[in-house]
Amino acid sequence: MSDDKVALVTGASRGIGAAIAERFAADGWGLTISSRGREALEQRAAELSELGASRVEVIPADMTDADAVAELAAGHAEVFGRCDALVINAGMGQKGAIADLPVRRFDRLYQVNVRAPYILLQSLLPTLRATAEANGVAKVIAVASITGVYPEPELSAYGSTKAALISLCETFNLEESLNGVSATTIAPGYVDTDMSDWLKEQVPGEEMITVGDVATIAHSVTALSRFAVLPNVILTRPGTNLHRA
Repeated sequence: MSDDKVALVTGASRGIGAAIAERFAADGWGLTISSRGREALEQRAAELSELGASRVEVIPADMTDADAVAELAAGHAEVFGRCDALVINAGMGQKGAIADLPVRRFDRLYQVNVRAPYILLQSLLPTLRATAEANGVAKVIAVASITGVYPEPELSAYGSTKAALISLCETFNLEESLNGVSATTIAPGYVDTDMSDWLKEQVPGEEMITVGDVATIAHSVTALSRFAVLPNVILTRPGTNLHRA
């Protein structure tokens, strides 16, 4: 394997995923970027190349399609042959009380927020292990939510799937960290993206966590050695109640 680091970033066409991809590109990484729409990805790929990415591969994938998720992992491995960082960022949000939220919406959140990450971890694990064996370390970075740690009213479906993602990554560490592959979940409160638009009359976007804040944590995780396992990072907003989004 060469010394050029590479990452696979899901949900990379906008928001947090785009900011993380930009941070890696500026550091000269090679990237596979994924989201549902090819056109937005192609535009993002050109921007990442201009920022300094050594190579950018575009692989659209719908996170509700198990075969597409597995093919994304296989496509990345085929092109690059290594994975220094798997960034699991693609996710769905849904607001609704337990009394009212249809279970089919919960099922869709589970597909995107839990099942797709599980498939990615499983499918890309041989590549992650091989990268760690050759280069000492490989990292998984999964964007969760503070609601997976501290519940919020009307966010039961979203919070429970993010709690499951955190648990999945913690178990992954128990099984794989001795192989040099470890996972970090990032659990932010409200981040200034379009996913938070519904709330911005109560909490202005300029008072939310920035996508750059999350990208800074994600990039920093990749600087850790194989002997430093960082299970979860909670990012909360200023105030008198830090246990809320």
